[in-house]
Amino acid sequence: MKNVSRVFYITLALVIITVIFGAVFPAQFEGITGSIKSYVATTFGWYYLLLMSALVIVAVSISISPWGKIRLGKDGEKPEFSLPTWTAMLFSAGMGIGLVFYGAAEPLFHYLSDSPTAETGSGKAFKEGLVYAYYHWGIHVWAMYGVTALALAFFQFRKGEPGLISTTLKPLFGDKMNGPLGTLIDVLAVFATVFGVATSLGFGAVQINGGLSHLFDVEVGFTSQFFIITVVTLLFLISAWTGLSKGIKYLSNTNLVLSVVLLVLVLVIGPTVLILNMFTETFGMYIQNFIEISFRTAPLESDNRSWLDSWTIFYWAWWVSWAPFVGMFIARVSRGRTIRQFLTGVLTIPTLLVSIWFAVFGTTSGNIQNKGTELTQYATELVLFNMFDQLPLSLILSLLAIVLIGSFFITSADSATFVLGMQSTYGSLLPANRIKIIWGLAQSSVALILLYVGGLQAIQNTIIAAALPFSFVMILMVIALFKALNEEYKKMEAEEEKKQSS
Repeated sequence: MKNVSRVFYITLALVIITVIFGAVFPAQFEGITGSIKSYVATTFGWYYLLLMSALVIVAVSISISPWGKIRLGKDGEKPEFSLPTWTAMLFSAGMGIGLVFYGAAEPLFHYLSDSPTAETGSGKAFKEGLVYAYYHWGIHVWAMYGVTALALAFFQFRKGEPGLISTTLKPLFGDKMNGPLGTLIDVLAVFATVFGVATSLGFGAVQINGGLSHLFDVEVGFTSQFFIITVVTLLFLISAWTGLSKGIKYLSNTNLVLSVVLLVLVLVIGPTVLILNMFTETFGMYIQNFIEISFRTAPLESDNRSWLDSWTIFYWAWWVSWAPFVGMFIARVSRGRTIRQFLTGVLTIPTLLVSIWFAVFGTTSGNIQNKGTELTQYATELVLFNMFDQLPLSLILSLLAIVLIGSFFITSADSATFVLGMQSTYGSLLPANRIKIIWGLAQSSVALILLYVGGLQAIQNTIIAAALPFSFVMILMVIALFKALNEEYKKMEAEEEKKQSS
């Protein structure tokens, strides 16, 4: 095919081989990947904690530095998307299905089943569950996404380079990035994206199936999930065909509106005063203990290290594996903003929205549990719907949640097909529709096969293993970015002096 790079063929072959192995030998595949995941979490936990905290420092430092006035585009260029649309796109691509899937369940689980440091079931554990949810989904994640996206956007829109991960390393390695080494880096990024998104599609299908079963007694199983993924695939391929400025833009705005409506409804008809009090106190605890929890490694046996491996280290590796996809997408929709505007928005807006979301849904689920409804007996995907049963307007809330999950599902898959298309067509800003369709079908096929063999856990493990080498690429990206920004700023200063002297 014309304008298709080696990255496309190599990654597609690797995806097919991995899926076949996972489908034919599911137990062995899960065993091998589980061992790798455990080794990475235990051995490199300290590294992930330092990396994520360092990226927060990098993001804040760049945003307040003189480099912050550099524009991600030509001087005087205006942002391509309005602030509300841009915010909606950040929110949809960066978190999406995960927020609905874990919003009520994760804080509840920390509260009653597996608390980081507090006594399970105590008031302290209730608060701690919310604090750690903010931590796992908040500023660290968005700093990592922001720095990745900044490097991509700077080289793509300011320097005119192709929108590839490999091009961000040219200040360090030069033309070597046009050869096998660059191809290897881009293949790693595309591979992580395919499986990362496929896993989320699997989660989405399972939760939609759970919601439909809860409301309408639809059978829970592969047949229902096959139908759900097939319908959603058709919808996101139609959206992908229409392009970024139409399909994803409208879907992202719809997601934000539906999210706000659901959030406000639960806030109003749930334990409103308790939610507001819990958010105020726990968000304050998050800020107050930010440094301590950022560097908590639990080195002694009495420190509950297993909790850290299962939650924080898992999340950090999981988010790093998503960095190529989310970073590229955020970069693509951020053209025309200054670095300061970009980083300030990326660090603050999603962090605040995510924290409010967990405060509303986590407090409500904990409060309902405290009143005698045993929510912890349900699978993660069913906690939300059983929580709604204890609130007024339960049918409306559940239907709204199912529609929102479906909309997030479509947006995530649509965004990923666009990014995968870019990465496999030499960084084209307008990848051919046939390439996007191939990647869209590949993602859905991977999700279906994984659901069929019960391999979602194995693929999560695979992504965590793949995140480790990509984390080293991120460090090189930061070094290259610092070098390029310094040179660009000196160039701007020289041009400014020249203008003043003439």
